[in-house]
Amino acid sequence: MTTVASLATSSLDVAGLPLSYLDGGSGSPLLVLHHDTGRMGADAFPELLAADHRVVVPTLPGWDGTPRPEWMLSVRDMAVLQHLFLDQLGIDRIDIVGLGFGGWIAAEMATMNQSRFSHLVLVNAAGIQPDEGEILDQFLYGHEAWVQACYHDESRYEAHYEEGQLSVDELVAIDENREMTARIAWKPYMYSQTLPMLLTEVQTPARLIWSEQGAVIPVSCARQYNAALPNSSLEILDDAGHFAEIEQPQALADSVRAFCSS
Repeated sequence: MTTVASLATSSLDVAGLPLSYLDGGSGSPLLVLHHDTGRMGADAFPELLAADHRVVVPTLPGWDGTPRPEWMLSVRDMAVLQHLFLDQLGIDRIDIVGLGFGGWIAAEMATMNQSRFSHLVLVNAAGIQPDEGEILDQFLYGHEAWVQACYHDESRYEAHYEEGQLSVDELVAIDENREMTARIAWKPYMYSQTLPMLLTEVQTPARLIWSEQGAVIPVSCARQYNAALPNSSLEILDDAGHFAEIEQPQALADSVRAFCSS
């Protein structure tokens, strides 16, 4: 079992926005970008990574009750902002892990400045239109049903949310996060028409980790990412849904740490 390190909350201003982030651990820096549902209290995974990395986990602006940037209209805008955030931290080289929607942001960041990243890890990442199947549309689901769909094991969902009952605060946060998601990723829904072509020039070592039982982003997207990225490999994670970092935090952390140390 990996040693768990605690992360402290910090904040700084980026492009006129107060940007909150978790920061902790020691070693080479590693950035973790969260899902479109927000952080959802899923801190075990980055804490495991902090055993041998300095881990930085920003709260995406407009998510989890943070001020909404009215000028932000695209995922590429968010990717630019995350590069400015790393500039503010004085970090020139870093590993990056993107979870779901955060994986899309990470991929866009790599196309902008691949020299910044030592390793790129995309976990059940959005961003590419699947050639088989479809990306599950969260706006067809109620709040609780959508979160439940992101789990493979019903008992883990119930354990995380006290028998599957989300609090009023959690429901409000999900609703506000949905609004921000729709603002920058609605048309087309959860993918970019230009990203696949741009990825072909990204030479950064990349690992694509997809959940065997994930119901949100089809594994066909993993194969398409793998075909587009010239220096990538694909790993299938068993016994996990879309929220792999919640259902299998140790297995996912072990995989990320092994890849980033290669």
